[in-house]
Amino acid sequence: MKAAVIEAKGRLRVREAPEPVMGEFDCLCEILFCATCAGTDLHLIDGHPFFAVRYPTILGHESIGRVVKIGSKVESFKPGDLVTRVYYVGNKGLQSHWGGFAERGLIPDHPAMKKAGLAIGYGEGRHRALPSDIDPVAGTMITTWRETLSFFSRLGFKAGSRVLILGSGANGLAFANHAANGGAAWIVMIGNPARQAAAQRVGVTAFLDYRSENLVETARKGGLDGFDLLIDAVGRSEPLNRAIGLLKNGGVVTIYGVDEVGGVTIDPSRAPATFTRADYGYDEGEAHDRVIARMREGKLRPADYLDEQIFNLDGIVEVFERVRQRKIIKAVIRIGKE
Repeated sequence: MKAAVIEAKGRLRVREAPEPVMGEFDCLCEILFCATCAGTDLHLIDGHPFFAVRYPTILGHESIGRVVKIGSKVESFKPGDLVTRVYYVGNKGLQSHWGGFAERGLIPDHPAMKKAGLAIGYGEGRHRALPSDIDPVAGTMITTWRETLSFFSRLGFKAGSRVLILGSGANGLAFANHAANGGAAWIVMIGNPARQAAAQRVGVTAFLDYRSENLVETARKGGLDGFDLLIDAVGRSEPLNRAIGLLKNGGVVTIYGVDEVGGVTIDPSRAPATFTRADYGYDEGEAHDRVIARMREGKLRPADYLDEQIFNLDGIVEVFERVRQRKIIKAVIRIGKE
């Protein structure tokens, strides 16, 4: 089968890969589509030390697949089910991070495993069968929305809050979308001006150019100050420490982005007198049902994030260059025949 493999730091190519090996609790799936991630995927390609990448490895974690075969002890899925987060288990020296850009992969039946007394470990609830009215292309957004909604919900957000978001990538847009759906009073984004229209579509009320030398002063002159919550969807010390001065005294700051993961520092001298640093993590599974409901209500719209063109697996190297250059927010790669 074909897969997008990072052969070494900075070198991605499409090549043949061994077929996934099923276990008795696994479902074999044809992977139909997988979306790009400008954060994790690019860091894996670039060999970010935090991820401790072992090469060669198959890329991709925002996949949607169709079950074609089930193991002898599978109870929760059946052939034909459309499922989230199809992955690949390393085989014959080929690693996986997480293997969504491959023609075939697996999902485990966690409920059946728990029933049998087996440990699940990290990731319970990520592999779910989707309702029949969910389009597979739209489904590639579910991973981003589940992660960010779970993370956002744990911050103690309340309707009427003033939210400042650092970063205008897919995650920043998703946090703005969740804040708007939750009834935020203000949603201000600091990001790339090319993303301003997209930001406004998901509910951003004011947009600031991250390149502005007088960012804080400009914000304050426009009355954009005293935020209850600052979400850093980039994960870099310098822009975070510029923006933190816009928090209200007693506000909350949280870091979701991974650009400098493990190395982001906050300069207290640039922050309010008191503030809370919050990091409660996320659990995709806990947000799944809410994401599906908001998709059906039209409150989470894939078209606000995904490029109109669907790309083929053979062109994935060029696609990631466009993602790197910020010409695309998220691209969908067609892998299966559907």
